[in-house]
This record gives sequence, structure tokens and C-alpha cells, in this order.
Amino acid sequence: MWKGQAMIGRLLLLTVAATATPVAAGSAPAAPVPAAEDARPGCAAAIAYSDGHKGLAVLVLRHGEVVCASQDTARPHELWSGTKSLVGLMAAAAVQDGLLALDERASDTIAEWRDDPGKAAITLRQLLAMTSGQPSAIGRPQGYADSLRVALTAAPGTRFQYGPTPLQIFGEVMRRKLAAAGRDADPRRYVERRLLAPLGVTVGEWRNGPDGHPLMPQGLVLAAAEWAKIGEFVRMGGKVDGKPLVDAAAFAELFEGSEANPAYGLTWWLPRATPSDDPVTRSTDITDPAAGLPADLVVAAGAGDQRLYVIPSLGLTIVRQARLDVAALLAGRKSDWSDRRFLAALLAPRSAAVD
Repeated sequence: MWKGQAMIGRLLLLTVAATATPVAAGSAPAAPVPAAEDARPGCAAAIAYSDGHKGLAVLVLRHGEVVCASQDTARPHELWSGTKSLVGLMAAAAVQDGLLALDERASDTIAEWRDDPGKAAITLRQLLAMTSGQPSAIGRPQGYADSLRVALTAAPGTRFQYGPTPLQIFGEVMRRKLAAAGRDADPRRYVERRLLAPLGVTVGEWRNGPDGHPLMPQGLVLAAAEWAKIGEFVRMGGKVDGKPLVDAAAFAELFEGSEANPAYGLTWWLPRATPSDDPVTRSTDITDPAAGLPADLVVAAGAGDQRLYVIPSLGLTIVRQARLDVAALLAGRKSDWSDRRFLAALLAPRSAAVD
């Protein structure tokens, strides 16, 4: 059982070995631990738990050093909705570049929304927080133009509705803003230039949607070692070599929940109790106050239980990747993956049971 952040810190010191070279944000992680059996007990237990739930890769960095790794951290895998959290970072970069403000209305850019009283009020913050009012089928993103036409089923800011539509709309906002600024209008190339290249992230693939535009809510394919570089950037407060790569205030706001769902910030999941009863929020146990998770934990999460956990107070960046069971997903079967149990396995000594 979790006994709070203090115990987590003590257990971490007992179980995590660190012998590799420190990793600065934007550089490649040091050579991984060669195999689970060569690592400390917490590492082996976490990898075993992951493997027992269709796991493909586990990679743990503490203060930038690789302290735990499975054998498949260099093979690219689909992040699915883990892609969304990169879009939040893109928004913070766009704020720094003077392209947008989080609380501006999307209709300032999407002119065709101005005559619709509901859509005219939607802010960019609400799009990123999934509270803009549009429903959508999870895993089936429409193109940018079709997403703009989706009717509201809730007043903006009142209901959390997780799905691809809000971020596809944000992709169109970015496309138009970049074009208006005389820049390359492709949001993907903007992210690659502003964030991924400075961080040294090698992209396996980034899929396009049905309209040929890059997908914003999913579609990014990264190896665990590459996803960890994004996690390290977040752990370091959005800075590279001590210099902010994105707007500092906007970066901080990525990790603040909304009234509709305190457990979801601007594209990042948070360990907060929440009144939201949607199936996606219910699918994770990080929202359970009894879990005793560190308050500064932030999570990028994707279908099939893809995870990027960042815990700045413990110096941790943790990547977990897995095979997506498409048949189970389409059938609506809930995964029995537990974020709490995985983290408990990683941090607990060999003698501690994971309930």
C-alpha cells in the first residue's frame, strides 16, 4: 500500500541504483541497465508487472540518470493519446512566440464560429482542457474542418468530454495562426522545430489524419528513450540548459486542472480527486486520494496504458509502453492496469507486497 510521498522517497533511496552518466534535457539517455534481472528489486518488480499487462518497455531516469530499463527502450511505439501532452507543450511554445494566449477565444482565429453564440465563446484553454463542449468518438479523429463543424453538447467550460475533436480544432487554430504569421503552417513541423529538435528527440513517425493534416490527439510514434527526453524537459520546468524553451507561466498552467475535471490539466493528467465520471477518467487510479501519490506527479497517457510519469520532487521520469489490444478496446473491455500498483512495484523493496 502507498503511505504517502515521504514513504515513496524513502523507498526510492532503498531500491533505485544509479551508475550511468547524467542526462541533460535534449541529450540521449545513458546506456540502459542491460536486463531486468541485473537491476535492483524495484526495477525488476515494475518490469514484471508491466510485462504481465502486455508491456513492451519500461525506462526510469532519476535526476537524468538511467536507473531502470527493460530491453526494448529503443524501439518506437505508438503513444496514442500520449501525443496530446506534446500538444500542450506546443501551446506553451506558441505563447512564448506571441502566436496565441491561452484565454483568447478560438473564434478570434476561426472566423466561421463568430456567428455561433456557443462556439464563439470557446477559449483555447478550454480546447486543451477538453471542456470546450464538443463530444467525439475516442480513437476516431475527424479531419480539422470536420472537427470545426461538430455541434456542442455542453456549454463551454462546464463539462469534461475527453476525445480527439478539441485537439483537432486546436491543430486548425495553430495552422491558421502560423499561416497568418507568415510561417510554415504545418503544426507538426512547428513542434519539431520548436521542441523536438532542441530536445534531441528522434521521431519514429507522426501519422496524418483523414484530411492529410498531422493528428494532434494521437499518431506520434516514439521509442521509450525518446519519450523520456520529453519527460525530462517537463521535469526540468520547461527549460533546456536553464533557459525556458516555452512560456513559463503557460507551462505551469498545463498542470492545473479545471473545475469540470481537476484531474486533467491542459493535456496532462494529475493526481487529483475529481467529480468527473467519464469512462476515461475512471480508467486510471491516480485520481484516488487514498493512493498517496506525490502531489507534483503529472502523467501523459495513451490507449493500451502507454504512460509517461514525471515526478519532479523525486527527480523521476518514468516511461512505460505496451501492446494495444485493439479487440478489447473495441469491445469496451476495461484494462486491469493500475498506475498505483506499477509505481508501488517500482518503488517498493523486494519484501513489500503490492496489493
